[in-house]
Amino acid sequence: MTLEESARELDRGDEAPDFELPGADGETHALADFADHKALLVTFTCNHCPYAQAKFDTLNRLADDYDNAAVVGINPNDAEEYPDDSFETMQELVDEGTIDYDAYLRDESQDVARAYGAVCTPDPFLFKSTNNGFELAYHGRLDDAHGPDEQPSGEPGFEMAGAIESVLTGVPVDHEFRPSRGCSIKWQ
Repeated sequence: MTLEESARELDRGDEAPDFELPGADGETHALADFADHKALLVTFTCNHCPYAQAKFDTLNRLADDYDNAAVVGINPNDAEEYPDDSFETMQELVDEGTIDYDAYLRDESQDVARAYGAVCTPDPFLFKSTNNGFELAYHGRLDDAHGPDEQPSGEPGFEMAGAIESVLTGVPVDHEFRPSRGCSIKWQ
């Protein structure tokens, strides 16, 4: 298992790269489908990485806690080399309720992950809605628990929850970039 830390590719204020990807729910989802939300949390994640698995419940809770924020997971991993990251396994995780956020999408080509500059799972990007789409408000970790067996110093996802609260109330996110840590994206 190769560990990576997220790196800064997009800067605050940059537009969210567009996407249109198949979802584990059988629907195709595009960036514009989330335009009725004030905030959009896009997290590059996967099925098999213990760091990503440790944040499933956190992402589910964030999706549940904020009606005006959409939470979207995108799995870019090479399922040929890592069969546990297959689309079928994604569907199973959604069907059984393990993943219960707004959408869990498959980035088979890995083009979306590259456009965002994602490097690890999980790698979260928080966007705020604007008249022209979404712009980056914060890119960084969900909380200060770095390992799958660590507990955060506050509620799970507390750092991202604070950033979402800022976006929803129209206040600039004051968090400095705090990299997420997890398994490297499994590039083709």
